[in-house]
Amino acid sequence: MTQILPKQIIRAIDEFAKLPSIGPKTAERLTMYLVRFGDPTKLGDTLADLREGLRFCAQCHSFSTTELCDLCQDPSRDASLIAVVAQPLDIVAVERTGSFHGLYHVLHGVLSPIDGIGPSQLKIDTLLTRIHATDPTEIILATNATVEGETTAMYIAKQLNQHAVRVSRLAQGMPVGADVEYADQVTLARALAGRTEIAV
Repeated sequence: MTQILPKQIIRAIDEFAKLPSIGPKTAERLTMYLVRFGDPTKLGDTLADLREGLRFCAQCHSFSTTELCDLCQDPSRDASLIAVVAQPLDIVAVERTGSFHGLYHVLHGVLSPIDGIGPSQLKIDTLLTRIHATDPTEIILATNATVEGETTAMYIAKQLNQHAVRVSRLAQGMPVGADVEYADQVTLARALAGRTEIAV
């Protein structure tokens, strides 16, 4: 059988296609861009060095190059507030809002019995140890509004019953730009329950 493309291009397409959210067509476009306009050597060197010196922060479990990440070392952060997130990228999303100035705790996943992920596979024990040692005033459970995210939040909330700490959950409801008529029942119900007063 005749090979349509050179083997190195096919290999690159195959590797791109292994990445999350990258389908075959996108993998082909990325590869062709690199062949025609990009700098594959620079990309290759960057990827080769990607894990160089990386480690997990000893306190929050996000990525770091030192024992404690920059956020955990920042004295201007409010150590009495801890936002619990599923993944390190969730920290990036929250930080982009510019509205949260506390610290974080990364679970590295959510409870998912179907996938064999239980409490022991997540950083829940270290969260409880951290809360006991630092005595924060509030824990914000910032996991996704999925079945797994909700289950994880409820599990952690129950574990924190014995601690004198306020446990809160991210508000959920209508996103900006959404039409009420197209909202699902759960989203609309949560939006009604979490409604706020308008100050005129």
